[in-house]
Amino acid sequence: MQSQSQIPLDSVAPSEPPGPVRQSRVLLVLSAAAFMASLDLFIVNVAFDTIGRDFGNASISDLSWVLNAYAIVYAALLVPLGRLADRYGRKEGLLIGLVIFTLASAACAVSPGLWWLVAFRTLQAAGAAALTPTSLSLLLRATDPEHRGHAVRVWAATGALAAAVGPVVGGLLVHLAWQWVFLVNLPIGVTAVVATLIWVPDVRDGGGDRVPDLLGAVVLALTVGALALGVVKGPDWGWSDVRDLAAFAVAVVGFVFFVVRTGRHPSPVVSPALLRVRTFAWSNAASFVFSMSFGAGLLSSILWFQQVWGYGAVRTGLAIAPGPVTVQLTAYAGTRLARRGVPAGRLAALGCLLIAGGYTWILTQVGAEPHWVREMLAGQLLVGAGVGFALPTILASGTADLPAHTTATGSAVMNMSRQIGTVLGVAVLVAVLGAPATYGAAHHVFTLAWLLIVIAALLAAGVSLGMTPRARGDLSPAD
Repeated sequence: MQSQSQIPLDSVAPSEPPGPVRQSRVLLVLSAAAFMASLDLFIVNVAFDTIGRDFGNASISDLSWVLNAYAIVYAALLVPLGRLADRYGRKEGLLIGLVIFTLASAACAVSPGLWWLVAFRTLQAAGAAALTPTSLSLLLRATDPEHRGHAVRVWAATGALAAAVGPVVGGLLVHLAWQWVFLVNLPIGVTAVVATLIWVPDVRDGGGDRVPDLLGAVVLALTVGALALGVVKGPDWGWSDVRDLAAFAVAVVGFVFFVVRTGRHPSPVVSPALLRVRTFAWSNAASFVFSMSFGAGLLSSILWFQQVWGYGAVRTGLAIAPGPVTVQLTAYAGTRLARRGVPAGRLAALGCLLIAGGYTWILTQVGAEPHWVREMLAGQLLVGAGVGFALPTILASGTADLPAHTTATGSAVMNMSRQIGTVLGVAVLVAVLGAPATYGAAHHVFTLAWLLIVIAALLAAGVSLGMTPRARGDLSPAD
C-alpha cells in the first residue's frame, strides 16, 4: 500500500525515463539546483552585521530587505515562470534560471551600496524562481513511476538541508568577506549548467498552452512587499503614521485585486481548482504558518548570538550547526515512518510541536552571559528535529492528492506559500526586536519574539493535522 506522504505520480511522463544510473545523476543535478536556490534564502543571515557595518551601519529594518526582497520576488514568480517553462521549454527554463541566478550572485558580491544589493537580490530571486519549478518538473519526468515519491522527498529534503546549513556555511564564508556568501554560487552555478546540458533530458508534452497571469504575480509581490514594509517600519514611523497606513492600505487593495483577478483570469497564479483539493489547501496553510516560525526563529537565534552574546560570524555558524545535523537525521526517520503508514499530518504536527518545545526551552533558559551548551543546545536540537520531520513532509505531501498534470504547479504554489510565510515571519521579528540599547531591553524583546514563534509553531501543528491525503484530487486536465 502506498504511504500517505508519498506522491502518486505514476502517470507523469509520456516518454520512457532514462536508466537507473542516469536517473541518479539527474536527481543529483536537479537537487543541487534546488539546494542553491534555497541556500541563498538563509546564507546571508549570518552576514547581517558585517554587511551593515560595510554599508554605513545600516539598521536591522533596512537590512531585513536583503532577505525579504529575495523571498517576495521568489514567491511571486515561482508559478508564472514555471508555467512559461511548461509553454516554451522546461530544460531551457532551468538553464536560463541557473544563468540569471549565477550572474546576479556575482553582481551582489560587487554591490556598491545596500539598496544596490537589494536590487541584485531581486534579480537573483527571479533566477531562483525559474529554476525551482522546472527542476522538479524535469525530475518527475526523468524518474521511474515507482521511484518518484522517493525522488521528490530527496528533492524536498535537499531544500530543507540548504535552509538549515545556510548559517553554518555563511559563517565560515563571512570570515573571509561577506561577498563570499554570494561568490560561492558561481562554481556551483557553472557546474549545474554544464551538468544540466550533459545529463538532464528535456521533455515536451504539449503542456502550458496558456500564458500565465504575470500582472497577478506583480500585484502579489507588491501586496506582500507593502505588508512587510508596514510591519517592519511600524516601530520607526509609528503605527498611525500616514506612510505606515498607506503601506497597509496598498496591501489590502492589492490582496482584493489579486483575489478577484484569480477568479477571472484563465491562467491565474493560484488556480481556485487547486485550492478545492483538501490536502493541498491544508498543506499550503501549514507551509505558510510553519515558515513564519522557522524564518523568524532562525534569524532570531543568529541575532541573539551576534548582538547579545557578541559572537562573531564563524562562532555563530558553528553554534547553529547542531540543528542542521538533526534535520537530516529526523528527515530520514520521517521518510521511514511515512513508508510504514504514519499519516503525513501527524508527522508534520510532531515536527511543529518539537519546534515549539525548542523555542520554549530557549526563551526560559537564556541569560546575559553566554552558556551555549546549557542554555541553547537542547533547544536547537529540538528545533532541528522538528524541522526535519515537518518541512520535507509538508512539501512532499502538498501535491499528494493532485493529478499528475498539476503537480509541478502545485509544488510551486507550495513554495510560494513558504516564502510569503518567511517574509512575514521576518517582518514581525524585526518589528518586535527594534533596536534595543541595553541587555534588559534585548532580553525582553527577544523573549516576546520567541513566544510569538512558539505560538506560530503550535498553530502550524494544528493546521498540519488537516493534511492527511485521501484519494487523488478531482481535477480535470482543463483546470
